[in-house]
Amino acid sequence: MPGESPEMKSSRLLLVFRTSIIAACISLTSLLALSGCSAVEVNLGLRVSLAKVPVVSMEASLPNNPAIAPGEKSSLVVEVTGTDGKVLATEGKGKGKILWKDLAVTASVVSVSKKGVLSLPKDPRVSDGKTGHVAITIPSHPGIHAELDIPLRYDYKFAASFSGAPGFPGSNGIDGSDGTIGTPGSLDPNNPTPGGNGANGGNGADGSDGGNGGDAQPVQVMVTLRPGAYPLLQISVTSTASRKARFFLVDPQGGSLTVNATGGAGGSGGKGGRAGRGGSGGIGSPNGSNGSDGSAGRDGRDGQPGRGGSITVTYDPQAKPDLSAIHLNNDGGPTPVFKEQPVARLW
Repeated sequence: MPGESPEMKSSRLLLVFRTSIIAACISLTSLLALSGCSAVEVNLGLRVSLAKVPVVSMEASLPNNPAIAPGEKSSLVVEVTGTDGKVLATEGKGKGKILWKDLAVTASVVSVSKKGVLSLPKDPRVSDGKTGHVAITIPSHPGIHAELDIPLRYDYKFAASFSGAPGFPGSNGIDGSDGTIGTPGSLDPNNPTPGGNGANGGNGADGSDGGNGGDAQPVQVMVTLRPGAYPLLQISVTSTASRKARFFLVDPQGGSLTVNATGGAGGSGGKGGRAGRGGSGGIGSPNGSNGSDGSAGRDGRDGQPGRGGSITVTYDPQAKPDLSAIHLNNDGGPTPVFKEQPVARLW
């Protein structure tokens, strides 16, 4: 540019270069976000196409834990070995370049998402006595496959929540309006007039109180022991609200069940509205007085927490030594009641 110093020209060119780089990065990010196209990732080297990779073997694993509990999710990792000895892993938990869409996964007992995440139904009656199984193939390499048995585990920290609903939060108060500026007077020494006074600011409205939390419903817990090489606790938990039992199978050696029947938390009170500022006095001879600031609104009060629900535990005598695996939480409610009497197998 005419009259531009070398230093100014260098700074301008550097700014243009940085702007171009940022624009390119934004365009690339937008392309990936909008297209969601794996072909773009392959072209950029972020992923590989298995159809173009000579594969000699494949293995599958669950790196977090080889077993899975009812209601639990676990990520599957698949690794393939090429003819050059190089090992490639799946995207996601495997942090590799293999696209899950290049694999075909069939499963029994467990289910598998399109991203290789395994899940087992919460209800243990669905899977009790069974073993999960997955089989993986590569459509582009018909002779390559891998299989994995997935044992079920019950040494897991299960939870059943029957707590009350939280209270609704209070609404915030409306801010007070600012006072208007006083009208100007005259500063003419031959005809001086005073400036008008500024108007007072409006008061902020009070915030409303938060709603009270809901009370928890009474809960009934039934416990019996299923004997065997590895004894397990069969447990059902029912609330008077749902009247539908939830079932659990718990290994007392490392596993547990926590039953929550706490009252819902009280809603937070709304914030009081801001005080309006007084208007400035108008300029004149003399100047007008400033208006007074309004008062801030009062914050609303938090709602009261709900009451905890009653919990009654009926257990079979054989299950008594393992009752420490059951944890009860009903803060603000009556003391839980334990009843010992014969309880038949729950399923």
